[in-house]
Amino acid sequence: MKTLSRWLAAAVFAVTFASTAHAQSLDYPKTFTLRDVAVNGTTIHVRQAGTGPAVVLLHGYGETGDMWVPLATELARDRTVIVPDLRGLGRSAKPKAGFDKMTQAGDVSGVLDALKIDKVDVVAHDIGNMVAFAFAAKNPQRVGRLVLIDAPVPGVGPWDEVLKNPLLWHFRFGGPDMERLVAGRERIYLDRFWNEFSATPARFGEPARQHYAKLYALPGAMHSGFAQFAAFDQDAIDNRAWLAAGNQLKMPVLALGGEKSFGLMMAAVMRNAASDVREGVVPDSGHWIMEENPQATVALVTGFLGEAR
Repeated sequence: MKTLSRWLAAAVFAVTFASTAHAQSLDYPKTFTLRDVAVNGTTIHVRQAGTGPAVVLLHGYGETGDMWVPLATELARDRTVIVPDLRGLGRSAKPKAGFDKMTQAGDVSGVLDALKIDKVDVVAHDIGNMVAFAFAAKNPQRVGRLVLIDAPVPGVGPWDEVLKNPLLWHFRFGGPDMERLVAGRERIYLDRFWNEFSATPARFGEPARQHYAKLYALPGAMHSGFAQFAAFDQDAIDNRAWLAAGNQLKMPVLALGGEKSFGLMMAAVMRNAASDVREGVVPDSGHWIMEENPQATVALVTGFLGEAR
């Protein structure tokens, strides 16, 4: 319990500002093609480049697939890289429903089927972890290696204790009144997360903040974001039922935590649901690993994926 409290507190209260801003590119190289794929009752915006073994990159809340530019660019040197925006977020369509993670796992399957790709490695962050877990649980034969970064999975390990912590108030924040409160103030709302979940908030630079705030201000985007959180109860039910049936993930799993965020707790959580878990820490980073320490994140992920080559 004390360990759980420590990593939750670290994730929220690391708020020391750096004196210089971090400027990560959010523009994909021209080698990446962009397309909108109609799947599973919605439309998913997808970036793709490269040839070779396939890897899917799944983003989390407060960002879009644009967060993965440094990693995607590196992986595309010798892999086929697929980077979707999650249902309702970024440049994907904004449906009214379907935000449980098993449904979104179907979105990923539909995208891969449309691209005629069978087996993939999967790299995910934040809510992307939850979609990736559901995809791997439903389609174990399609997943070679799985990387989950700095967020728990509903119903796995100490999930009930996570929900009790008042610092994670946003898990229960939603509904039409909340949407009206945030409308036109998306940047204020999102700054709260970018600042409080960073070890060094200034590394989440002003250009990135403006970029994502604009995307989350699109019609339906904040509703979709709230709906991602509102689906956690169903996600926990689905995942617990899967575990209760005696299932575990069998593929190699790399569980990464930011040094000033989840840290090694990420691996401790995932050992409740996977039999081959490797642990790792992104140094000098809070939750926003691609903004705070992209070099270390890229090295850790590519090193793990490269073990299978």
